[in-house]
Amino acid sequence: MKVAFNVAESGGGSYRLLAILRWVMVVIFVSFGMQKFTLQSAQGIVQYISNSPFVWWLSVFGFRGEAYFLGVVELATAALLAAGAFSPILSTAGSLMGVGTFAITWSFFFTTPGVVKWSWSTDPMAWNLTGEFLFKDIVLLCVCAVLFLASLPQSVVQSRTA
Repeated sequence: MKVAFNVAESGGGSYRLLAILRWVMVVIFVSFGMQKFTLQSAQGIVQYISNSPFVWWLSVFGFRGEAYFLGVVELATAALLAAGAFSPILSTAGSLMGVGTFAITWSFFFTTPGVVKWSWSTDPMAWNLTGEFLFKDIVLLCVCAVLFLASLPQSVVQSRTA
């Protein structure tokens, strides 16, 4: 039994519109990836990495090395998403890498000290500008999840219509 994966660009109807999400994510990953090769970005992500239970180990590369590593991962994700317009397997891999990337970066919202102030007496949850910056990653995580689910064979995702 041959399993056929899907590519939004070759789909029909509203499914085809998911191609817009793919190309927006390619632009986002290229821009984020390129930024990681700057000193300012490398300095800016140290606080997140050092407090993360998921990527703390990147500090073995030094603060420039950890930024370079993440930049390469983000550029590779962009490349896989772009190639995914032509290959469903690459679409699946790229969108899954995007889900992983944004799941980790969204976790920084909870693991970076001082980002969120939890309180029963005032605002139940108040965050600073860093928190606002990180909180948007839940939307990008969901976009990558939609792209991932859309690239799976219809037999795997029964609720999707052709």
